[in-house]
Amino acid sequence: MTHRLSLSLAAALLVSTLSVPAGAADPAHPTGLHVVKRIAGPDGGWDYASFDPVRRRVYVAHQTVVIAIDADTGKANPAFAQGDRLHAVVPVPGTDLIVTTNSGDNTAKVISAVDGKLLASIPTAKDADGAQYDPKTGLVVVICGDAGTLTLIDPKAMKAVGTIVVGDHLEFGAADGKGRFFVNVEDKNQVAVVDLAARSVVARYDLPGCTRPTGLAYVVGDRVISACGNGGVDILDAASGHAIATFKVGGFPDAVIYDNRRQLAFVPSGLAGTLSVIALSGKDDNTIIDTVPTQIGARTGTVDVKTGRVYLPTAEYVLPVPAGQRPTPKPGTFVVLELDR
Repeated sequence: MTHRLSLSLAAALLVSTLSVPAGAADPAHPTGLHVVKRIAGPDGGWDYASFDPVRRRVYVAHQTVVIAIDADTGKANPAFAQGDRLHAVVPVPGTDLIVTTNSGDNTAKVISAVDGKLLASIPTAKDADGAQYDPKTGLVVVICGDAGTLTLIDPKAMKAVGTIVVGDHLEFGAADGKGRFFVNVEDKNQVAVVDLAARSVVARYDLPGCTRPTGLAYVVGDRVISACGNGGVDILDAASGHAIATFKVGGFPDAVIYDNRRQLAFVPSGLAGTLSVIALSGKDDNTIIDTVPTQIGARTGTVDVKTGRVYLPTAEYVLPVPAGQRPTPKPGTFVVLELDR
């Protein structure tokens, strides 16, 4: 994401910088999810997190470094790989490769998953931000937000193999594994549908009531879930764009985290310091079943689908926030929250 927590976060931070985690036995939280661990990391900002199921690592894009956390031991490597204003870290299935996005030098970097060494630096369009692996093509789709384009990266060949013009300002995206790619169009409050083979936009779905759509996920039942910067969640039929369900969650959610094994979606809200849990077990089963206290600032994350643990990077913030400026993380407070049952 190219924008960060809005200035309205300052008011929330004056109230609280840390939410109290619910216990597993708390009847108000039927999933039992609660914060069980805080894994410390280096100072600075962050963006998206991802999970490597083969190496069982949590990756966090953290400004100029990729943090790698061993999911089984909790041990963190605070500088597994280097980058330049990092946004996304994408493990490439069936390989020893990782692709990162870097808006500082507008590149996608191919990294060795073995030792974090740089293997290739591939130019992209302006503002290389979110990214997703597409299993049908084997490509990593890099979302270049300011340019309004998608850069297609072949990680094995270590080169860009195409560009798709979407237009407007883009945020996060998701592949359906069948050749379609969905991407949030932030300034139009839409989801654009892209045919990767044809290299073209084939549809645009409006998101009524959604302002500045951020996180996005494709989930079971051919559904798309979009998080909205104004504190909403929209669930759409992926084939038609028809609205299936709409929810209100805490302010500034910036990710939709999907656990396909348990058919759950998690939406972390940075302003509220909460994690909304959405059940997706059936086509018409779209229900928020829990709202779990986390920590203010926790807005992105990932899930270990083997264990069901959820990981959310966050930090406390420097107060007061100067007029006209964004909040900055307080030194010594960056952590990755681990939630378990």
